[in-house]
Amino acid sequence: MERLPHEWFARPAPEVARDLIGARLLVRGIGGLITETEAYTADDPASHSFRGPTQRNASMFGPAGLAYVYRSYGIHWCLNVVCQPGSAVLIRALEPLWGLDEMAARRGTDDPRRFCSGPGCIGQALALGPQDDGTDLLHILRGPAVEIATGPRIGITRGIDVPWRFGAKGSRFLSRPFGEP
Repeated sequence: MERLPHEWFARPAPEVARDLIGARLLVRGIGGLITETEAYTADDPASHSFRGPTQRNASMFGPAGLAYVYRSYGIHWCLNVVCQPGSAVLIRALEPLWGLDEMAARRGTDDPRRFCSGPGCIGQALALGPQDDGTDLLHILRGPAVEIATGPRIGITRGIDVPWRFGAKGSRFLSRPFGEP
């Protein structure tokens, strides 16, 4: 399968976030299926880009399809893919499929459900760091169509009612369930 072209990402972040569910993500040959995402736009008060470009968020204003990697709470490196200027999609969870031994060693667990069950876990499992911000390290390939769950984003204090969290309905590989029946 072919890597999604950068132009594919130059769309509204909520559309890209939804369409990434089920896609294959590889970083340096390690990764899995994207099972959960969140969208952030330039006019979104929860977005890092809301107040305009800064040194920290400069990648969000760069070319579509590149990585925006930032440190959260001074501990975790989080992975986003840039969409339209000032917009990005946070990769919240993966179903790990490639590089399982490396992920297990980096995460300190043998439970695949804990390898990539949140943005910080993904950063650790994929060995992301500041050197990855603004780079073309993401290899994202189309995946099979999956049923999508939608809900409010997690871990934010502004824009909490915006339903821009997307996930593979019924997946065991999410950061948090969607409250599905």
